[in-house]
Amino acid sequence: MLAIAPVWRAIGGAVLGAIIGSFLATLVVRWPTDKSVVAGRSRCDGCNRALRPHELIPLFSYLIHRGRCARCGARIDPVHFLAELVAAGIGAASFLFLSGVAAITAALLGWALLVLAALDLRHFWLPDRITLPLVFAGLGFSFLPGGAAPLDAAIAATAGFALLFLLNTLYRMLRGRDGLGLGDAKLFAAAGAWLGWQLLPFVLLLSSAAALIAIAIRALRSGAPSVTEKFPFGAFLAVSIWVVWVAEDSLRHYIG
Repeated sequence: MLAIAPVWRAIGGAVLGAIIGSFLATLVVRWPTDKSVVAGRSRCDGCNRALRPHELIPLFSYLIHRGRCARCGARIDPVHFLAELVAAGIGAASFLFLSGVAAITAALLGWALLVLAALDLRHFWLPDRITLPLVFAGLGFSFLPGGAAPLDAAIAATAGFALLFLLNTLYRMLRGRDGLGLGDAKLFAAAGAWLGWQLLPFVLLLSSAAALIAIAIRALRSGAPSVTEKFPFGAFLAVSIWVVWVAEDSLRHYIG
């Protein structure tokens, strides 16, 4: 892979990411409504017409038709375009900055985290069918070259879950309601499994800072949110996990 020019690696990763992003968008849209993700052809949500091949080209079809169905003019859910765009960016960055198994792993991890982020943003849902396999995948990766030491990964996964679980338990005791969902704790356990305990503080710091900035921007635009209003912290956690994973070598050098 290193023999291929970086620009071509990035383009290849972007194309692959856009294609996979198209499937991920369908997953985000259909899964919460219990619709089949793989069965049946893609259809317009407005007129239910089966989409033709040229209407399924990632990114370009959405732009050419200006985000609307070519027949009925119904608005296409923007999650399709956004998921394809972000997945393309994940693929491009993974293959540009990394190579070999590390690049493939970074891309796969990023695409899985993209689904979690989108589901949390839209439905405040971090499904066990993604978070738990991510934990076990991280523990398995720790036995391969480039991963955290197996013991470090196991300790970090346990500590990550315990930290957010205990924080929520304490909050519930004080306020009488949940402050964090178990999905967040399981996702933080996955962060520990993939990164080891040394990098967990970076994930928590980055996700918390990003979440606070988002809340501040929203408060400036539409007023401070209610203390009982739901907030998709898992989305910020998912993004932070991937950023720290890609920057892992630099961060480990920084901490010695």
